[in-house]
Amino acid sequence: MSLKRIRLLMWKEFVQLRRDPLLLRILFIMPVLQLILFGYVVGADVKNLSTAIVDLDRSVVSRQLAASFSSSGYFRIDAYPGAERELQPIFDRGDAAVAIVILEGTEARLDRGETAPLGIVVDGSDSKTASVASGYAAQIVSTFNSKRIEEQGIDLAGPGIDARVRVMFNPTLEAVNTMIPGLMATILMISMMSVMAQAVVRERERGTLEQMFVTPIGRGEYLFGKVTPYVIVAIGQMTIVALVGRYWFQVPFIGQVSVVVVGLMLFMFTAIGLGLLVSLVSRTRQQAQQTVMFILIPTMVLSGFIFPIESMPAPVVPLTYLIPLRYALLILRGSFIKGSGFAALAEPLLAMAAFSAIVFGIAVTRFNKRLTD
Repeated sequence: MSLKRIRLLMWKEFVQLRRDPLLLRILFIMPVLQLILFGYVVGADVKNLSTAIVDLDRSVVSRQLAASFSSSGYFRIDAYPGAERELQPIFDRGDAAVAIVILEGTEARLDRGETAPLGIVVDGSDSKTASVASGYAAQIVSTFNSKRIEEQGIDLAGPGIDARVRVMFNPTLEAVNTMIPGLMATILMISMMSVMAQAVVRERERGTLEQMFVTPIGRGEYLFGKVTPYVIVAIGQMTIVALVGRYWFQVPFIGQVSVVVVGLMLFMFTAIGLGLLVSLVSRTRQQAQQTVMFILIPTMVLSGFIFPIESMPAPVVPLTYLIPLRYALLILRGSFIKGSGFAALAEPLLAMAAFSAIVFGIAVTRFNKRLTD
């Protein structure tokens, strides 16, 4: 073994890295970005849960109860529906994760020394957030009862507010019911981005891209022929994942197939467009692979797939609106678990359509320009 030859090989590798500024930047920026994202997002508690309060009592006690929730830091009051029946569309649209239902006569029952039930309704489409919200709500009610005991000198064994938690959409709070719909979109994004990012780069490295255009094949024909097989593969892939999730993992599906198909198709073109853009900025397959990872990790962290968006720091939350996977998760979980239709999911569907048109449109335009150059 010759140390001189080893040093020369090491020097060659460093020279190669220096000649690849994009890969070098990714190698140094990616770990810092990962550290920042995981440090802020993973270590944060679930706070500022969007909450609706149905106050049917309209009394001093009901206002004190509402203030106890809003001042806790765990719940953010965003809606005051006038009746419990108005909660269904609010949950369908994702405008609230929790609802507090204060029944009529709550204050009167407490004054008579009776137990007053308090409805805590949580959205089970995100099992982790639902579990945490239930625990927080029970803790706040317990603190509220303790304060009444101290202030009014009520017997410790006496009646008080009785929190009754009800979980909508996923009553068993099984994590697999929310994970499988999310995995459908995540697997689609990982596979399509990875394959598309490598496809064009591989031909450029082998020199077959230039050979292709000395034939009568046009650039539009080449792009269509290049993308279509991966669209077919993606459709087959999603069909298999959906069937396995439904019949192997027994994930309930109470929505409309058409909503899932439209949402996944829009997301698929977004993923293909991102992969195509990666292939255009990458000169080697190694570059393409690192760039895909550079995009995927923030996407996974900020989309709400692994960590609830409610647990993220306030400055980070606006960034989640720039992540296409966020809207795909809302569509799939809303359809699978809640049975939401096109009307309830109009906002994420429109956002997904915008991402699909912009990302895929830019990718095709840049692809044609690069081939012309």
